[in-house]
Amino acid sequence: MIKEFRKWFKTWKSEISGHKYLIILSVLLLIFANIVNFLASTYVDKVQTTVAPDLILDHIPVLDLDFIFGYGLMAVILIILIYVVFFRVKEFHKVAFQLSLLIVVRSFFITLTHLGKPLEARAITDLPAIYQVFNFHNDLFFSGHTAIHFMAYLLFRKEKIGIFFLIMTIILAVTVLFLHVHYSIDVFSAFFITFGVYMFGEWFMKRHEHRIQRLVHRH
Repeated sequence: MIKEFRKWFKTWKSEISGHKYLIILSVLLLIFANIVNFLASTYVDKVQTTVAPDLILDHIPVLDLDFIFGYGLMAVILIILIYVVFFRVKEFHKVAFQLSLLIVVRSFFITLTHLGKPLEARAITDLPAIYQVFNFHNDLFFSGHTAIHFMAYLLFRKEKIGIFFLIMTIILAVTVLFLHVHYSIDVFSAFFITFGVYMFGEWFMKRHEHRIQRLVHRH
């Protein structure tokens, strides 16, 4: 057991050392993406919005799923971080790039669609303290709760943990609908847009593979 741990730790340290420039660049990219998201979300919370009817929401009740909405998202983000940092650290840059790209694309989309939350949207109060910083009201199209989990599934779909992310995608998609905090189009479109972002990210990474390898071998 100790030998296996030492072997893993040695490999882990080597991978961090070999990918340190990519990891630093990826962290900076994630920070940039979240700043863009914060600015975009702040903007859409200030502009005038319109509330629209929704065929699906009109026929489902509003349920108290606050805990899943807030802590489910935080738990999955934490699991992604732990899994990548400790078991797939050499792919940290790939995961960070795809998530950053998704966040930036979503930030652009929400600035174009000035829809307010559905009339019966539940006022969610049971949220983690850190979530309050990013808890906006009119950043609807498309659903981040659906998109982030689905992106995690696409990234790890060939591994066992991919099943967990797929299950969480479905759970969170259903959750935001029953809370009435998203229109159904926000949820359904998230699957298609996220897949498109993922495919573009894959193409971009392959196209610039030689530059990525140069950063890996700089040390």
